[in-house]
Amino acid sequence: MSQNSASLPVTDIKEKKSGNGLLITGLIVAMLFAALDNTIVGTAMPKIVGELGGLELMTWLTTAYMLTSTAIVPIAGKLADLLGRKVVYLSGIFIFMLGSALCGIASTMDQLIFYRALQGLGGGVMMPMAMIIIGDIFTGAQRAKWQGVFGGIFALASVVGPQVGGWIVDSLNWSWVFYINLPVGLLAFIFIAMGLKSHKAEGPVKFDILGMFTMIVGVVSLLLALTFGGNEYAWGSWQIISLFVLAVVGLVAFVMVENRAEEPILPMYLFKNRTFTLLNGIGFLMSLGMFGAIMFVPLFMQGIIGISASASGTVMTPMMFSMILASILAGQLVKKIGIRIQMIIGMAVMSFGFYLLSTMTMETSKLQAMTDMVILGLGMGLIMPLLTLALQESFPKSELGVVTSSSQFFRQIGGTFGMTILGAIMNHKSSTLLTNQLVPTLDKLPPQAHGMVTHMKDLVANNPQGLYSMLLSSETMNKIPQAMQNIFVPILKGTLVDSLHLVFIVGLVFVIAGLVFAPFLKNIKISDGKEPTEEKKAS
Repeated sequence: MSQNSASLPVTDIKEKKSGNGLLITGLIVAMLFAALDNTIVGTAMPKIVGELGGLELMTWLTTAYMLTSTAIVPIAGKLADLLGRKVVYLSGIFIFMLGSALCGIASTMDQLIFYRALQGLGGGVMMPMAMIIIGDIFTGAQRAKWQGVFGGIFALASVVGPQVGGWIVDSLNWSWVFYINLPVGLLAFIFIAMGLKSHKAEGPVKFDILGMFTMIVGVVSLLLALTFGGNEYAWGSWQIISLFVLAVVGLVAFVMVENRAEEPILPMYLFKNRTFTLLNGIGFLMSLGMFGAIMFVPLFMQGIIGISASASGTVMTPMMFSMILASILAGQLVKKIGIRIQMIIGMAVMSFGFYLLSTMTMETSKLQAMTDMVILGLGMGLIMPLLTLALQESFPKSELGVVTSSSQFFRQIGGTFGMTILGAIMNHKSSTLLTNQLVPTLDKLPPQAHGMVTHMKDLVANNPQGLYSMLLSSETMNKIPQAMQNIFVPILKGTLVDSLHLVFIVGLVFVIAGLVFAPFLKNIKISDGKEPTEEKKAS
């Protein structure tokens, strides 16, 4: 750390217990409404597209938010260390509210996408701040409990979000999906402004502008390549190759800049620390595998088990509730068995859950599938609070913002990689199986079915998941004669099961890789005193 940074107080929060209560309330409100936003918006997308048009731009409503929120996370963490938590957090809430208000009045899809990107900047600032502040005001044992609670809030948001979004769209107007953030955000803003003490930086604050620029170029290019590769453009297209090249150039330049910067956004010396590298590596691998479940379990439940599309919003409920329970219990359990042992147990349980998913067949019952999901959720819940807690216990408070935001950043990048890699594996395996098993059957159909045969062959070659979506649409299936359904539906289901087996096995490999890293963690001691521990050297 530079002399300038070292002159700042260890923490800008020295509050009485009553002030902490007000602050915690604000943190919970802010985290809940930020976590709910994406799931609520996802439910409203069909209505938004129906009114504004621009179906071909619909994916940008999610992509724009993801790009800006992911890129800003490490920057927000560093700014919190330099300027203090209060000014950064309140700025993030204000930007998020401003973006929400503008989204609500958007009259075109282009405007809405731009405002979603602005909203993402605020969301990306808010995401790590709650965990940073928890690290400031509590001891290690208390952090474990509260980070478990906050992990449960994220899981709860994914359960109730679709229902809330559906109610808003049906009862009011899609604009209220965004407007609802304003009163809740204002409440959080007031609580945090009252409960969070500010400090004034001593001396000039030096911003790593070049580091911010190179990191944004590298990260955004990488995320765009991963998002559009294999979907909007072929992996070998000049657009995707150019994005990957730009990502490499940007990230290499970022590393070079950070090695020379006085106040680097992400100091490169942190990667020499075994604890930092292992924990972020485990978080990256866990997120990589985890999205295999989040993306593809609903497809299995609806396409094979037969859960209706109307119930699709609750498909993940068993896994999420077990994750909530485990996240809350994790904060208590870690004090008894320690971070390393609990990390190993959590990764092992998560690995077992993925193994169970990979064994599901067309004969698997709804109860068995949900039991497998519950086991997977338990494993994730045991791990999630530890990733941030262990980092905060291993580094001095002067670096708390950087190391806490790094955990969030690597998990988000891991999730994006997971969706891309597992989605590509799913499409490749499905296309191969369908070409070998379905196409020969389609070729035997009578000439009267030529139109349907041509359409299905095109889906086999270019969009296998679009073909499987036929299984989920009763409206589409009702248009196909029952005799033809009897011919190709069993093939579709069989190839879907086989493709998902491979997806879950690859997800299992990623999680096992994280499990292999876990025993190499040092025995991180959890501080337990009446006041937060003093700065300690990173182990």
